[in-house]
Amino acid sequence: MSDAVTSDARNWLDKAAIDRSVGELRPDYRALLIVAEGLRPGPSDATSEARLAAAEATVRERVRRAEAGDGAPVAEHPHLVAWREAFRAFGAKPQRTRPSADALLRRADAGLPRVDRITDVYNAVSVAHVLPIGGEDLDRYAGPALLTRADGTEEFDTTAAGEPVVEHPAPGEVIWRDDAGVTCRRWNWRQCTRTRLTLDTTRAVFILDALGALDDRALTAAGDALCEGLTALAPDVALTTRLL
Repeated sequence: MSDAVTSDARNWLDKAAIDRSVGELRPDYRALLIVAEGLRPGPSDATSEARLAAAEATVRERVRRAEAGDGAPVAEHPHLVAWREAFRAFGAKPQRTRPSADALLRRADAGLPRVDRITDVYNAVSVAHVLPIGGEDLDRYAGPALLTRADGTEEFDTTAAGEPVVEHPAPGEVIWRDDAGVTCRRWNWRQCTRTRLTLDTTRAVFILDALGALDDRALTAAGDALCEGLTALAPDVALTTRLL
């Protein structure tokens, strides 16, 4: 990839921010942002399947050990517990709107969804490393990413009964947003349709969410695993990172 493209990615990352209101809510929160340029999108394939299968095997082994009395149940992982607490702190009910990693892990033993090769790779890392990860099409962003608390007037593009609709977050809800509206509701619960990954996505941003129960070394390891997975999909991918 050219230096100009990498410079654009760095400039966008440098403008990403976490609002003070979120820091006051959870001072232990960090976000690792990874911009990937030169991705090769497409349907799920053998490469992404192998990574999902390995992640599923990891979860099944954790379940087996827990059932044998060697460790806590997967649902009681300290990082998942911390995320449920964070959701409750801004008024969400995690038993109804689960943190994304929690929702994925509950499906892993029976089989993770197969979506597309890029989504499959980051879902596999999310499950294996027990942290929420979101992936979005950078070309569909309007300005930089901001994690903040909603005032309730922001627009969130989604679908209901197969039809496009615009919703609004609850006042005080933690949201990722850009200049056009909400890109992800309830911190990492649901992404909007406007910036979601598609089979045409070649430039994406991935957001890895960590609370204090997941230390910086573990967060870095998850980021390294995602970078390795994206490189397996596209050997010439350009990767730029920033820790917020």
